[in-house]
Amino acid sequence: MDAYELLVQYQIKPSVQRLAVMKFLIKNRNYPTAEDIYTALFPQIPTLSKTTVYNTLKLFVDHGAVRMITIDERSTRFDLSTHQCGYFLCKQCGAIFDFQNEAASQDLAFLVGKGHQIAETHYYYKGLCEKCAQA
Repeated sequence: MDAYELLVQYQIKPSVQRLAVMKFLIKNRNYPTAEDIYTALFPQIPTLSKTTVYNTLKLFVDHGAVRMITIDERSTRFDLSTHQCGYFLCKQCGAIFDFQNEAASQDLAFLVGKGHQIAETHYYYKGLCEKCAQA
């Protein structure tokens, strides 16, 4: 997956900063925050500002290139994968996992079939991951 091609695919004008953020998201599939992205990219791009990172992520979300995840009350995270899925947050270690949610897909199909126009969906679960539950 190439950052430039992804930007063009989602009709986003490539810039040095946008390419850097997209490349970071491609390489780091761990649902980073804007702060994570800024901290990682700033040493390479000293002119980069936090505002630019936030604005870039907002642009990506607005164009459908990235999903915004608000499962954690303390921070907003970003997922390069835009497929319909659910997310699970471990309340002990903070790990986030995504998973296919067939029931949610059926609910979505039912609502669309009834004529509803769905702009976005959020399926979040919280608890203990397998590792923390066994500790």
